[in-house]
Amino acid sequence: MKLESLDWEVLDRLRQTFLSDAKSAGPYWHTMTDLECYDLTYGERIGWKWDAVLRELKSRHWNLSPGTTILDWGCGSGIAGRRVVDFLGVTNVSQLVVHDHSALAMDFAVHRAKQVFPAMSVERADYRFLEGDEPFELLVVSHVLNELDDLGRAQLTSLCSRAKSILWVEPGTHEASRLLGDWREKLRQSGLNVVAPCPHQNGCGMLAPGNERHWCHFFAAPVPNIYADSAWVKFGQRAGIDLRSLPYSFLVLDRRPNVMPVGYSRIIGEARHFKGYAKLFNCDTAGVADLMLQKRDAPALFKALKNAHEPGLQKWSHGNGRITQVEVLSDQESPA
Repeated sequence: MKLESLDWEVLDRLRQTFLSDAKSAGPYWHTMTDLECYDLTYGERIGWKWDAVLRELKSRHWNLSPGTTILDWGCGSGIAGRRVVDFLGVTNVSQLVVHDHSALAMDFAVHRAKQVFPAMSVERADYRFLEGDEPFELLVVSHVLNELDDLGRAQLTSLCSRAKSILWVEPGTHEASRLLGDWREKLRQSGLNVVAPCPHQNGCGMLAPGNERHWCHFFAAPVPNIYADSAWVKFGQRAGIDLRSLPYSFLVLDRRPNVMPVGYSRIIGEARHFKGYAKLFNCDTAGVADLMLQKRDAPALFKALKNAHEPGLQKWSHGNGRITQVEVLSDQESPA
């Protein structure tokens, strides 16, 4: 199937399902066509979010050793698992295991992964894998928080306790982001080290009293020249979405010690630009705070933040709500 031959009735139904509470009642995939249409559109947009997360991990030189077993839990069409395999390199992955509450989704995810990676072992997770106690290398979780029931939360908690590393991406909404922050605190206290997006290992400043209206989110870049593609333009119009807007929240944890050097800051969301200055929401070891960056203090950074989709980590000093000294990072020194 190609974008030009999408079943719009299927996509309209899925869109209505995503916007309602019906998705919590059980699997919403009726046919393989549902999953094919989803994978090419909504799934691909989720893939662009994963691309942004994986670009950051690459810039931080994060990777796993050969022989990795990946569990894509709540796999849907399997877009997240496939993106992660591609990032790690198929020769470094011994097995991709998928799980979903929909048997149809698991069938599709296995089929698509075998098409893309024919030499790699791909299979459904069986009961022994899901309910066992053996550790495994990597847990991949994508867009599940708004569908978890008590049983799902319990199983996910157990799997997190067994995984050596966790890659987790959610929508960039206030609700999903703050729920993910709660998971961050629980998993950090269980012994996992935070790799990203945070520039520190401390408690999440976003969850501190007084910050209830804020949430940790970022924006991924869509594929270049997307508005030159008539099929994508038609999809965006039909779905009522801005193709350029890809907000997401994410969390990367690892049982290995995190060697991130101290003193870095992270911009939450995007910088807001005004004449001669920018305002941004900053996260660092001290917590989160609104800061102002004056153009005259760092013109190159001011311009870069105006044009950047994914500004990553920065290194600066600040006081009284103003960034006072910016350290220019080389490509090798910059962790993101």
